Amino acid sequence: MENSNKKLLSKAICKITKKLKKQHPVVAVARLNGVIGKVSMSQGMTLNSIKYVDKISKINNLKAIILIINSPGGSPVQSELISKKITSVAKSYNKDLPIITFCEDVAASGGYWLACMGDEIYASNSSIIGSIGVISQGFGFVETIKKLGIERRIYTQGKNKSVLDPFSEIKKSDLEIISHIQKDVHQSFIDYVRSQRKTKLQAKDDEIFNGKFWSGKQAKQLGLIDGIGYYEDIIKDKFGPKTIFKEVSSPKGFLQKKLSTLVNLFSNEISVKIDEAIISSKFKL
Repeated sequence: MENSNKKLLSKAICKITKKLKKQHPVVAVARLNGVIGKVSMSQGMTLNSIKYVDKISKINNLKAIILIINSPGGSPVQSELISKKITSVAKSYNKDLPIITFCEDVAASGGYWLACMGDEIYASNSSIIGSIGVISQGFGFVETIKKLGIERRIYTQGKNKSVLDPFSEIKKSDLEIISHIQKDVHQSFIDYVRSQRKTKLQAKDDEIFNGKFWSGKQAKQLGLIDGIGYYEDIIKDKFGPKTIFKEVSSPKGFLQKKLSTLVNLFSNEISVKIDEAIISSKFKL
Protein backbone atom coordinates (compact mmCIF):
# COMPACT_ATOMS: atom_id res chain seq x y z
CA MET A 1 0.00 0.00 0.00
CA GLU A 2 2.86 2.33 0.88
CA ASN A 3 4.66 1.58 -2.41
CA SER A 4 1.45 2.26 -4.32
CA ASN A 5 1.11 5.68 -2.71
CA LYS A 6 4.73 6.48 -3.54
CA LYS A 7 4.14 5.58 -7.19
CA LEU A 8 1.05 7.77 -7.35
CA LEU A 9 2.96 10.64 -5.78
CA SER A 10 5.83 10.16 -8.21
CA LYS A 11 3.46 10.22 -11.20
CA ALA A 12 1.78 13.36 -9.90
CA ILE A 13 5.15 15.10 -9.52
CA CYS A 14 6.12 14.07 -13.06
CA LYS A 15 2.86 15.49 -14.45
CA ILE A 16 3.34 18.79 -12.62
CA THR A 17 6.96 18.99 -13.82
CA LYS A 18 5.95 18.37 -17.44
CA LYS A 19 3.17 20.93 -17.16
CA LEU A 20 5.57 23.54 -15.83
CA LYS A 21 7.98 22.85 -18.67
CA LYS A 22 5.21 23.46 -21.18
CA GLN A 23 4.30 26.83 -19.66
CA HIS A 24 4.99 29.77 -21.91
CA PRO A 25 7.05 32.71 -20.63
CA VAL A 26 4.98 35.56 -19.20
CA VAL A 27 5.75 39.28 -19.03
CA ALA A 28 3.81 41.87 -17.01
CA VAL A 29 2.93 45.05 -18.90
CA ALA A 30 2.17 48.34 -17.11
CA ARG A 31 1.41 51.64 -18.86
CA LEU A 32 2.68 54.86 -17.31
CA ASN A 33 0.85 57.68 -19.08
CA GLY A 34 0.39 61.40 -18.55
CA VAL A 35 1.72 64.21 -16.43
CA ILE A 36 3.54 63.09 -13.28
CA GLY A 37 2.05 64.47 -10.08
CA LYS A 38 -1.32 65.90 -9.06
CA VAL A 39 -2.63 68.26 -11.72
CA SER A 40 -5.81 70.37 -11.35
CA MET A 41 -8.96 68.23 -11.51
CA SER A 42 -7.20 65.08 -12.68
CA GLN A 43 -5.13 62.77 -10.51
CA GLY A 44 -2.10 62.62 -12.75
CA MET A 45 0.48 59.88 -12.26
CA THR A 46 1.51 59.48 -8.61
CA LEU A 47 2.76 56.79 -6.27
CA ASN A 48 -0.81 56.31 -5.10
CA SER A 49 -2.19 55.91 -8.64
CA ILE A 50 0.23 53.09 -9.58
CA LYS A 51 -0.38 50.83 -6.58
CA TYR A 52 -1.86 48.32 -9.02
CA VAL A 53 1.71 47.22 -9.83
CA ASP A 54 1.52 45.09 -6.67
CA LYS A 55 -0.55 42.68 -8.80
CA ILE A 56 2.67 41.73 -10.54
CA SER A 57 3.72 39.65 -7.53
CA LYS A 58 0.79 37.28 -8.18
CA ILE A 59 1.74 36.45 -11.78
CA ASN A 60 3.29 33.01 -12.30
CA ASN A 61 6.28 32.21 -14.52
CA LEU A 62 7.12 35.91 -14.90
CA LYS A 63 10.22 36.66 -16.99
CA ALA A 64 10.20 40.47 -17.07
CA ILE A 65 8.30 43.65 -16.24
CA ILE A 66 7.51 45.79 -19.28
CA LEU A 67 6.79 49.50 -18.79
CA ILE A 68 5.26 51.51 -21.63
CA ILE A 69 5.90 55.18 -20.95
CA ASN A 70 4.25 58.22 -22.46
CA SER A 71 4.91 61.23 -20.24
CA PRO A 72 6.27 64.78 -20.64
CA GLY A 73 7.34 64.74 -16.99
CA GLY A 74 6.16 66.65 -13.95
CA SER A 75 6.95 66.19 -10.28
CA PRO A 76 10.56 65.07 -9.58
CA VAL A 77 9.47 63.62 -6.23
CA GLN A 78 6.72 61.48 -7.73
CA SER A 79 9.06 60.39 -10.55
CA GLU A 80 11.50 59.09 -7.97
CA LEU A 81 8.83 57.45 -5.78
CA ILE A 82 7.18 55.67 -8.72
CA SER A 83 10.56 54.36 -9.92
CA LYS A 84 11.48 53.08 -6.46
CA LYS A 85 8.09 51.40 -6.06
CA ILE A 86 8.25 49.47 -9.33
CA THR A 87 11.90 48.53 -8.81
CA SER A 88 11.01 47.24 -5.33
CA VAL A 89 8.15 45.12 -6.72
CA ALA A 90 10.52 43.60 -9.29
CA LYS A 91 13.21 42.77 -6.74
CA SER A 92 10.75 41.28 -4.25
CA TYR A 93 9.49 38.93 -6.99
CA ASN A 94 12.98 37.98 -8.13
CA LYS A 95 16.13 39.99 -7.54
CA ASP A 96 17.20 39.25 -11.13
CA LEU A 97 13.84 40.04 -12.74
CA PRO A 98 14.54 42.53 -15.55
CA ILE A 99 12.59 45.73 -16.12
CA ILE A 100 12.41 46.78 -19.77
CA THR A 101 11.01 50.20 -20.66
CA PHE A 102 9.49 51.36 -23.94
CA CYS A 103 9.01 55.06 -24.73
CA GLU A 104 6.06 56.01 -26.92
CA ASP A 105 5.45 59.65 -28.02
CA VAL A 106 7.30 61.34 -25.17
CA ALA A 107 9.59 60.23 -22.36
CA ALA A 108 10.99 63.59 -21.33
CA SER A 109 12.12 65.05 -18.02
CA GLY A 110 10.32 62.98 -15.35
CA GLY A 111 9.14 60.68 -18.14
CA TYR A 112 12.77 59.89 -18.95
CA TRP A 113 13.44 59.38 -15.23
CA LEU A 114 10.79 56.63 -15.33
CA ALA A 115 12.35 55.16 -18.47
CA CYS A 116 15.71 54.96 -16.72
CA MET A 117 14.45 52.44 -14.18
CA GLY A 118 14.66 49.93 -17.03
CA ASP A 119 17.63 47.61 -17.47
CA GLU A 120 17.05 48.32 -21.15
CA ILE A 121 15.27 51.28 -22.80
CA TYR A 122 13.64 51.23 -26.24
CA ALA A 123 11.76 53.84 -28.26
CA SER A 124 10.50 54.67 -31.73
CA ASN A 125 12.64 56.68 -34.14
CA SER A 126 10.34 59.67 -33.67
CA SER A 127 9.87 59.47 -29.90
CA ILE A 128 10.93 62.54 -27.89
CA ILE A 129 13.58 61.59 -25.33
CA GLY A 130 15.60 63.46 -22.71
CA SER A 131 15.07 66.97 -21.33
CA ILE A 132 17.29 66.20 -18.34
CA GLY A 133 16.83 69.49 -16.57
CA VAL A 134 14.67 71.39 -14.08
CA ILE A 135 12.23 74.20 -14.79
CA SER A 136 10.16 76.56 -12.64
CA GLN A 137 7.50 78.66 -14.32
CA GLY A 138 5.24 81.49 -13.25
CA PHE A 139 3.78 84.88 -14.15
CA GLY A 140 4.38 88.40 -12.92
CA PHE A 141 1.48 90.83 -12.42
CA VAL A 142 3.32 93.79 -10.90
CA GLU A 143 2.49 96.25 -13.70
CA THR A 144 -1.05 94.92 -14.01
CA ILE A 145 -2.03 95.68 -10.42
CA LYS A 146 -0.39 99.12 -10.71
CA LYS A 147 -2.57 99.96 -13.70
CA LEU A 148 -5.64 98.74 -11.84
CA GLY A 149 -4.77 100.84 -8.82
CA ILE A 150 -4.42 97.81 -6.54
CA GLU A 151 -2.14 97.96 -3.51
CA ARG A 152 -0.41 94.67 -2.62
CA ARG A 153 -0.19 93.93 1.14
CA ILE A 154 1.81 90.99 2.54
CA TYR A 155 2.37 90.18 6.22
CA THR A 156 4.81 87.38 7.07
CA GLN A 157 6.89 85.89 9.84
CA GLY A 158 10.13 84.87 8.18
CA LYS A 159 11.68 87.15 5.58
CA ASN A 160 11.56 84.50 2.83
CA LYS A 161 7.93 83.45 3.32
CA SER A 162 6.79 85.40 0.23
CA VAL A 163 9.46 84.13 -2.15
CA LEU A 164 8.50 84.61 -5.84
CA ASP A 165 5.21 86.30 -5.10
CA PRO A 166 3.77 87.06 -8.58
CA PHE A 167 2.42 90.46 -7.50
CA SER A 168 5.76 91.74 -6.19
CA GLU A 169 9.00 92.77 -7.86
CA ILE A 170 11.53 89.96 -8.38
CA LYS A 171 14.21 90.01 -5.68
CA LYS A 172 17.77 88.74 -6.13
CA SER A 173 17.45 86.74 -2.90
CA ASP A 174 14.34 84.98 -4.31
CA LEU A 175 16.22 83.96 -7.44
CA GLU A 176 19.12 82.63 -5.37
CA ILE A 177 16.79 80.44 -3.30
CA ILE A 178 15.03 78.93 -6.33
CA SER A 179 18.34 78.50 -8.16
CA HIS A 180 19.86 76.50 -5.29
CA ILE A 181 16.84 74.20 -5.17
CA GLN A 182 16.91 73.69 -8.94
CA LYS A 183 20.61 72.84 -8.85
CA ASP A 184 20.04 70.19 -6.16
CA VAL A 185 17.13 68.61 -8.04
CA HIS A 186 19.03 68.73 -11.34
CA GLN A 187 22.07 67.06 -9.76
CA SER A 188 19.86 64.29 -8.35
CA PHE A 189 18.45 63.75 -11.85
CA ILE A 190 21.96 63.64 -13.35
CA ASP A 191 23.20 61.22 -10.68
CA TYR A 192 20.23 58.92 -11.28
CA VAL A 193 20.73 58.83 -15.06
CA ARG A 194 24.44 58.15 -14.60
CA SER A 195 23.77 55.34 -12.12
CA GLN A 196 21.28 53.67 -14.47
CA ARG A 197 22.97 54.19 -17.85
CA LYS A 198 26.58 53.93 -16.62
CA THR A 199 28.99 53.36 -19.52
CA LYS A 200 26.18 53.38 -22.10
CA LEU A 201 26.21 57.19 -22.27
CA GLN A 202 28.07 58.27 -25.40
CA ALA A 203 28.38 62.04 -25.01
CA LYS A 204 29.82 64.60 -22.62
CA ASP A 205 27.82 65.76 -19.59
CA ASP A 206 27.30 69.29 -20.91
CA GLU A 207 25.64 67.88 -24.02
CA ILE A 208 23.36 65.36 -22.31
CA PHE A 209 22.42 67.13 -19.08
CA ASN A 210 21.57 70.61 -20.39
CA GLY A 211 17.80 70.14 -20.71
CA LYS A 212 17.87 69.40 -24.44
CA PHE A 213 15.65 66.70 -25.93
CA TRP A 214 16.12 64.45 -28.95
CA SER A 215 14.37 62.05 -31.29
CA GLY A 216 14.59 58.34 -30.49
CA LYS A 217 17.13 57.90 -33.27
CA GLN A 218 19.39 60.62 -31.83
CA ALA A 219 18.87 59.37 -28.27
CA LYS A 220 20.19 55.94 -29.28
CA GLN A 221 23.36 57.50 -30.68
CA LEU A 222 23.86 59.37 -27.40
CA GLY A 223 23.34 56.21 -25.34
CA LEU A 224 20.17 57.48 -23.68
CA ILE A 225 18.28 54.42 -24.98
CA ASP A 226 19.39 50.95 -26.07
CA GLY A 227 17.42 50.42 -29.24
CA ILE A 228 14.57 51.20 -31.59
CA GLY A 229 11.52 49.00 -31.94
CA TYR A 230 7.98 47.95 -31.01
CA TYR A 231 7.69 46.35 -27.60
CA GLU A 232 5.90 43.14 -28.63
CA ASP A 233 8.46 42.40 -31.35
CA ILE A 234 11.43 43.00 -29.06
CA ILE A 235 9.99 40.96 -26.19
CA LYS A 236 9.12 38.01 -28.45
CA ASP A 237 12.67 38.10 -29.82
CA LYS A 238 13.98 37.93 -26.25
CA PHE A 239 11.63 35.39 -24.69
CA GLY A 240 10.12 33.54 -27.63
CA PRO A 241 7.14 33.91 -30.01
CA LYS A 242 4.73 32.35 -27.52
CA THR A 243 5.39 34.89 -24.79
CA ILE A 244 2.22 35.85 -22.93
CA PHE A 245 1.63 39.56 -22.23
CA LYS A 246 -0.32 40.24 -19.02
CA GLU A 247 -1.37 43.85 -18.57
CA VAL A 248 -1.77 45.18 -15.05
CA SER A 249 -3.83 48.30 -14.43
CA SER A 250 -5.83 50.08 -11.77
CA PRO A 251 -9.24 48.43 -11.23
CA LYS A 252 -12.36 50.48 -11.96
CA GLY A 253 -15.51 50.32 -9.88
CA PHE A 254 -18.97 49.82 -11.39
CA LEU A 255 -19.86 53.54 -11.33
CA GLN A 256 -16.43 54.49 -12.63
CA LYS A 257 -16.84 52.15 -15.59
CA LYS A 258 -20.30 53.52 -16.41
CA LEU A 259 -19.17 57.11 -16.20
CA SER A 260 -15.78 56.64 -17.87
CA THR A 261 -16.97 58.18 -21.13
CA LEU A 262 -18.20 61.34 -19.41
CA VAL A 263 -15.05 61.55 -17.30
CA ASN A 264 -12.89 61.32 -20.40
CA LEU A 265 -14.95 63.93 -22.24
CA PHE A 266 -14.95 66.52 -19.48
CA SER A 267 -12.10 65.88 -17.05
CA ASN A 268 -9.57 64.65 -19.58
CA GLU A 269 -10.52 66.92 -22.45
CA ILE A 270 -10.49 70.04 -20.29
CA SER A 271 -8.07 69.71 -17.38
CA VAL A 272 -5.63 67.10 -18.69
CA LYS A 273 -5.27 68.77 -22.06
CA ILE A 274 -4.63 72.14 -20.41
CA ASP A 275 -2.01 70.66 -18.06
CA GLU A 276 -0.26 68.68 -20.78
CA ALA A 277 -0.35 71.64 -23.16
CA ILE A 278 1.48 73.75 -20.59
CA ILE A 279 4.05 71.12 -19.62
CA SER A 280 4.60 69.46 -22.97
CA SER A 281 4.10 72.29 -25.47
CA LYS A 282 7.77 72.26 -26.41
CA PHE A 283 7.56 68.56 -27.23
CA LYS A 284 4.92 68.93 -29.94
CA LEU A 285 6.05 67.80 -33.38
